[in-house]
Amino acid sequence: MNFIKRSVMLSVSLVLSAAANSAMSAAANSAENSAKNTAAISTENSAKSAVEGSAWSEFVKVADYIEIKADRVGGSEQEKQTAEWIASEWKKAGYDVTMQPFSYKRRSKTYNSQNLSIDIKGQSDKLLVVAAHYDSVGVKSGSQGLIDNGSGVAALLSLANLLSDGTTLPYTVRLIAFGAEERGLQGSVAYVNSNDTSNMIGMINLDTIIGGDKLYVHSAHSKPYRCDYIKETNYVSGTELREGIRTVSKQLYPDTPHLLHQEYKGYPEGETGAWSDHSPFACSGVTTAYIEATNFALKGKRGNDGYSQVADKAYWDCFDEKNLTSCNRDDEKAWGEIWHTKFDKKSALFPVMKDHLKTQQQQNVKVLLEFVKQANNWVK
Repeated sequence: MNFIKRSVMLSVSLVLSAAANSAMSAAANSAENSAKNTAAISTENSAKSAVEGSAWSEFVKVADYIEIKADRVGGSEQEKQTAEWIASEWKKAGYDVTMQPFSYKRRSKTYNSQNLSIDIKGQSDKLLVVAAHYDSVGVKSGSQGLIDNGSGVAALLSLANLLSDGTTLPYTVRLIAFGAEERGLQGSVAYVNSNDTSNMIGMINLDTIIGGDKLYVHSAHSKPYRCDYIKETNYVSGTELREGIRTVSKQLYPDTPHLLHQEYKGYPEGETGAWSDHSPFACSGVTTAYIEATNFALKGKRGNDGYSQVADKAYWDCFDEKNLTSCNRDDEKAWGEIWHTKFDKKSALFPVMKDHLKTQQQQNVKVLLEFVKQANNWVK
């Protein structure tokens, strides 16, 4: 073999060797990146599974408890026992629980109830409140209060568990369970009148957050509520908290995000009345958002006001699917209403809409969890 041939062969050999090494390196990098991506996807799926698992398991736990403690009227022994049970659940998760007893009068009789709360430390001492009432209207109505408001309580329990791992939060999150909401917002009124709210950058009210056909999020009405029961009033009706929750919901659930209700008589789009625990906070100057599950497309007893929650025929005497109302408005009794009725209990809901309840509860908890982690993008 002459010198030229040997040189050519050596050059070819070196080129092939370099190509092989390059291919091996690329393959190794590809394998490493693939492994990292797989690990990241696995971690993400695992986290999602943990959130969804907690959301549903806590709701089922509450549903089982409520079957035993169905008569949680504000000021009753069962309401007090439920407060103690919630406190014990929070303590199991490692939290210090603050109890706030209060009393109220109704028809000249005095009743004793209690609020309870925990703080989850954030990078700022400013407070983002997430709250739900735990009392019920009582069994005389036929209701056990699973949707109204066991659903909100279950979300508080889930958030407490999911945030107990030291998750970085921009603000300190305060979870509050209110007593005696069904007796005229007694718990939230007592809370606002006995606590400094000036350090609160927002309050998210969780009341009847599943069960209805669709998920909504409201802000306080742009027309001020009656606030003469609050010691220091500074009414606000900002939409930034509402819109922040909607943004997160759209990102996570683009096909079924939390909605704004359409305008109806007396209520502009996305604005709600003073009938739940967000109201005293709005009166005291705290921006609020209110998550609720219902269906404003249904023409109920009083029109499209959201008090008819479901289009399922199981909850109507006769349902007109075309016009989304009763077939016989004069004789209709059920009206697709769950709240405060015989339908608000596990035995009436699980056989018909168990999967629906599960999906909605998981979505609410997931959206709330992600929102509190980045709330500083919307509220200051």
